[in-house]
Amino acid sequence: MSVLKEFTKGLWKELPPFRLVLGLCPTLAVTNSAENGLGMGAAVVFVLTLSNMIISMVRHIIPAKVRIACFIVIAASLVVAVELLMQAYAYPLYQRLGIFVPLIVVNCIILGRAEAFAAKNGVAASAADGLGMGLGFTMSLTFLGSIREILGNGTWFGMAVMPEGYEPLRIMVQAPGAFICLGLILAGMNMLAFRQARRKGEQAEALARQQQGCGACGGCAACGAGARDAQAQ
Repeated sequence: MSVLKEFTKGLWKELPPFRLVLGLCPTLAVTNSAENGLGMGAAVVFVLTLSNMIISMVRHIIPAKVRIACFIVIAASLVVAVELLMQAYAYPLYQRLGIFVPLIVVNCIILGRAEAFAAKNGVAASAADGLGMGLGFTMSLTFLGSIREILGNGTWFGMAVMPEGYEPLRIMVQAPGAFICLGLILAGMNMLAFRQARRKGEQAEALARQQQGCGACGGCAACGAGARDAQAQ
């Protein structure tokens, strides 16, 4: 159950770009299309999952003073492997992503999960954490890239999805469009979180009143108001 919890937290509760606000550099830079977002996310999944597993395996033999350097070396080795794989099997995508593929090594999600989780937990939990965070990051980039591509080009994964007379909003596939879309998504996430928190608070308050017998004595403000309403009727 613990492994499942570590996996699922990255899919919504701790969604990296939208909840933790991590990894914004590639989130803003490469998401002018859904394909770019999916490709970058897949590369991060590979590096994050394997780096978490390797760091968890060797965490007891890494000196504390050089742990960050060791984490970077492990991540860099995996990034080189990703680069070679992309050059061999997805070279057009590799060219579009450009410098942001090698920059995965300094992505704050990679180092953050290594320091905060993999260096302190077992291999299974670390793998679940890395996979969940990576998939959450991939979904976020693909979602953002889809919005920008649909509005900015009228296509989705290169296929036309808008009516023939649609006039694309070119700003959406440019740099300002990334900030506009990200800001709107963050605002929506914050609004949803606020409503959920308020709903939980109201439910907890109602439960507390029921446990205290509220509604029977007429002593509190809520009961007094209820009694006055009853008298008025």
